[in-house]
Amino acid sequence: MQHIVALAIAGFGVYLGYAFFIEKREVSELALPGMRRELGIGLLVGAGLYAVCELILMALGCYRIEGLNPWRFMIPAIAMALSAGVFEELLFRGVLYRSIETWFGSWAALVVSSLVFGLTHLMNPQGTLEGALFIAVEAGILLAGALMLTGRLWMSMGFHVAWNYTQSAIFSSIVSGNDAAQGLIRSTIKGPDFLTGGDFGVESSVLALVLALVLCTGTGIALVVMAVKRGKIVPPIWKRAR
Repeated sequence: MQHIVALAIAGFGVYLGYAFFIEKREVSELALPGMRRELGIGLLVGAGLYAVCELILMALGCYRIEGLNPWRFMIPAIAMALSAGVFEELLFRGVLYRSIETWFGSWAALVVSSLVFGLTHLMNPQGTLEGALFIAVEAGILLAGALMLTGRLWMSMGFHVAWNYTQSAIFSSIVSGNDAAQGLIRSTIKGPDFLTGGDFGVESSVLALVLALVLCTGTGIALVVMAVKRGKIVPPIWKRAR
């Protein structure tokens, strides 16, 4: 656990150092004002969205609770959730999204960062093209929309950390094709792959896609619309030049 926290701090340090010394700019996307509120919103929404997925599976008879493990089973997933939430957001939203936005504008950054984020999940042990594309749709717009609206990474980090942590530490489910680990709830999942997501996990299920279109993508679109209304959309460099 300690080494993950240290690596996360190092990740922030490298990111800040690159911005200050190479790009010679202020890192407004990691500004502290508003951090607590945006991070808190992200954590609550991320946990809530995943919990809704499992509750629907439970209502359909696919997810069955067998009992509870000791609370210490929730500890190991902290490292996984932090590493994914911090490093992937720094990389895909902080570096990739921002770099594309600088040249080609916010809309291109939204599309490209979402696709690349989803397709990198093909490298996971049980990765599938279907699961990768579903993640691009389910999470890409939501995470990029949070950055587009706030101009900071805290909300998207909150979404990411809470989704992964709730999935593994509480519901003991498969996280994006990785091996499942025991969390707080001892459970069994049985049902067709289009509902459960099979070996990739619930993110590649039709249930998650439908839920994403209604909630995740809907929330992401709402964030994007708010960003448009607040004048946060960056045009391509050639339009800015004119």
